Amino acid sequence: MSQAPTRSAGQPAGEPTSPGQPTPAGQPTPAGQHTRGAARHEIPEAMRRDVRLLGGLLGRVLTEYGHDGLFEDVEELRELVIAAVDDPAGDHLARAEELVARFTPARAEEVARAFTCYFHLSNLAEEQHRVRTLRGRDGSVPLAEQRPADSVAAAYAHLAAEVGEEEAARRLGELRFHPVLTAHPTEARRNAVAGSLRRLATLLDDRDDPRLGAGALAANERELLAEIDVLWRTAQLRPANPSPLDEVRTSLAVFDASLSEVFAEVYRRMDDWLQGPEAGHTPPRAPAFVRLGTWIGGDRDGNPNVTAAITRQAAGQAAERVLLALERTARAVAVGLTVEDRFAPPSEALAGLWARQRQLAPELAAQAAAASPGETHRSVLLVLAERIGATRRRDADLAYAGPTELRAELGTVQDSLAAAGAARAAFGELQRLIWQLDTFGFHLAELEVRQHAKVHSQTLAWAADPAAVEKPAVPPEEVLDTFRAVAAVQQRHGVEACRRYIVSFTQSAQNIADVYALAELAAGSPEAAPVLDVIPLFETFDDLRAAPQVLTEMLQLPAVQRRLDQTGRRMEVMLGYSDSAKDVGPVAATLALYEAQERITAWAAANDVVVTQFHGRGGALGRGGGPANRAILAQPPGSVDLRFKVTEQGEVITARYGNPAIAVRHVEQVAAATLMASAPSTEQRNADAARRYADLAGRLDEVSRARFYQLVRAEGFPAWFAQVTPQEEIGDLAIGSRPARRGLSVESLEDLRAIPWNFAWTQARINLTGWFGLGTALDRVGDLALLRRAYAEWPLLTTMIDNVEMSLAKTDRRIAERYLALGDRPDLADLVLAELDLTTHWVLAITGHARLLEGHRVLGRAVQMRNPYVDALSLLQLRALRALRAPAGAAGTTAAGGGGEAGGDGADARTLLLLTLKGVAAGLQNTG
Repeated sequence: MSQAPTRSAGQPAGEPTSPGQPTPAGQPTPAGQHTRGAARHEIPEAMRRDVRLLGGLLGRVLTEYGHDGLFEDVEELRELVIAAVDDPAGDHLARAEELVARFTPARAEEVARAFTCYFHLSNLAEEQHRVRTLRGRDGSVPLAEQRPADSVAAAYAHLAAEVGEEEAARRLGELRFHPVLTAHPTEARRNAVAGSLRRLATLLDDRDDPRLGAGALAANERELLAEIDVLWRTAQLRPANPSPLDEVRTSLAVFDASLSEVFAEVYRRMDDWLQGPEAGHTPPRAPAFVRLGTWIGGDRDGNPNVTAAITRQAAGQAAERVLLALERTARAVAVGLTVEDRFAPPSEALAGLWARQRQLAPELAAQAAAASPGETHRSVLLVLAERIGATRRRDADLAYAGPTELRAELGTVQDSLAAAGAARAAFGELQRLIWQLDTFGFHLAELEVRQHAKVHSQTLAWAADPAAVEKPAVPPEEVLDTFRAVAAVQQRHGVEACRRYIVSFTQSAQNIADVYALAELAAGSPEAAPVLDVIPLFETFDDLRAAPQVLTEMLQLPAVQRRLDQTGRRMEVMLGYSDSAKDVGPVAATLALYEAQERITAWAAANDVVVTQFHGRGGALGRGGGPANRAILAQPPGSVDLRFKVTEQGEVITARYGNPAIAVRHVEQVAAATLMASAPSTEQRNADAARRYADLAGRLDEVSRARFYQLVRAEGFPAWFAQVTPQEEIGDLAIGSRPARRGLSVESLEDLRAIPWNFAWTQARINLTGWFGLGTALDRVGDLALLRRAYAEWPLLTTMIDNVEMSLAKTDRRIAERYLALGDRPDLADLVLAELDLTTHWVLAITGHARLLEGHRVLGRAVQMRNPYVDALSLLQLRALRALRAPAGAAGTTAAGGGGEAGGDGADARTLLLLTLKGVAAGLQNTG
């Protein structure tokens, strides 16, 4: 018997799961396979090998675990769900459901954990193959063959051809990518699980080293087996929700593992492209164009666990971590900089710096001189590294006043080396340190505060008359303490560490004025108030349409006028993707966001304001997810303007930045797209398409919105939604410090956060938030020739259709029907399924594909290969939901209702449900 789920998702029938394992009996033959079989043959051999290896090791672990029949039960369920895909007309899925219903509660949990572990391991294999592919492709594609949207070098060359070299260089200097990490509860994995997977990833990567012999490979396999055994025995569920500081530590772990080096690596690669043979020998042309932001520890909208004290601690921990990194890099540069003064004479400026260091810290300078006799540049850097450490320790005598002082001293060292002819030393590793400093400063990430507009108005009302506010949503003193915390962070770490304050659900300029008033109230005077850039966040459909009027009113506020004078008339405006999509549906929200960006861009030009439009995107397609570079290129002309700021949430942070090689690729693609978005050809194409298809946009907006309202405004919809999805139980998953809802019951969707709204539909295998309404809208248009022409010429529609196709590919109608049957509203279930069928029909017709994702080979094979295994977890989740939804005393009586002994009590069903929530999230690689 094979070791399920140990066979690679792409392993051909009849191929052993691992060396020496027999072919499992009853394995479907290739002749019985359809789209899954077609995708199977596209699996690269190296990836197939990794999945087979990891799956085989997991099979050994399951066997050694020793619970009788576990191995066989997992294998039987695996074979049934695969057969159900290969032969949709058969009874395999029903038989799989019957098998799941017969499991005891303990066995059901074990099987769910086995499939979840399999997904974690297959995800690793897939990621490793991406890294392998990137390494193999690196530098192998000539510049002329690179796509401008994928390569900074190609984007720059394309831009220079359109606007000239001088203008292209100027634009490159203004390039800015500003990812903002958020702690929204979308990372379903425990930190313990994530840590185990990081260790497994390292071991798997080691196997690609061609120098490893048979003995080393055997030792590596033994270590992999031991780590998989630990992964299997690690509890998948957190015992409690992470605290905000836990979330801060998680984000800092990503910095340690990847981000501290990734951005400098991107700059170096860019400079190599720009300068060719002169790279590293002349001053760099690549700017430090990334600035990192974070909401983690600052976002208190609906999260009572984020307090003023947390904000201070978050800023302190980030500063500690980046100063450690800078100190480590500075010391490494110093150790390698063994240039003797005879061969690289120090400049007069460097000699002056060395004299100041000896006066400031004579003992340190003496130690440095003793360690590097006759090597002044090295001595200066050694003292400089010690001063960075002193800054971290808050040693007032030696600490730097701020990053500007350190930057000036590094510039002195660099200029001295260059003047002495040691150009490669000047622009080599020392330049990497400078790039790190320019990117992170002394604060690592710019901490942004966010709070709901109503909290501010309520606090001001309380300040005027405490009796006027009976039950404030947030204690007023805590609101005021937040501004005091911002002031303290600025005083300790600099203004850049925390100056942005985002107002959720901004509906008027008064919402902005309230923040400035509270800051002055908390500080005691306008002069003592912290420096603030107050950013309106427009989230709902109506708010997006009202944005230009609100911005016009903002310009009349004295506090805004003063800040514009200080910033060179620069400001930010944030656009919310999540709530707008929940408000009017994905199609209307996409069009409303495009229109809002157009109007804000026009407003900025008319009012001589430089606006950065901040995109509040999520990971799910229903929250603005999808490929970032393609989204950038579909934006309205002038709206990007060389600046792209976006939220990066939950599993997206790990997926895009967890692996350094993948992170470098992502940042390069975003940078390339941001440059290309301002190219005249790109702007002209988007402008022409927007005019040409304005009527089509209007029809898609109106019809899709009406269809969406038909569903979500139907009587009883909120309660039905809670019945047919695990929406209510998501709040028990302990995946974030912020509550899943703002306080109301399921009688109102208004209070439900966008993340569980998306997460619930994803878990039910419906993915409704990514596509609902589009099918009816396209059908109402009805002109296939027009729609195909628009798909080819209109980037916004191209991106929308492609994202919907991805969303549909992760949808499974057979499984979705079973979830929808949990409710007692066949009218709503039929409405959802009819829209699903209609949308699929039109997407395939417009793209010309015979099957979903036919034109996306890599993604298509991944989705098709994972889906059968996700089916197994979905059936286990359905069993749990049926038990939880059944009337008291009715659960566990029939196979359809959970099955005899298998039904168990509510606690068993809830535990199984939470385990499957994790597993499905791992399998679909998506939560919210």
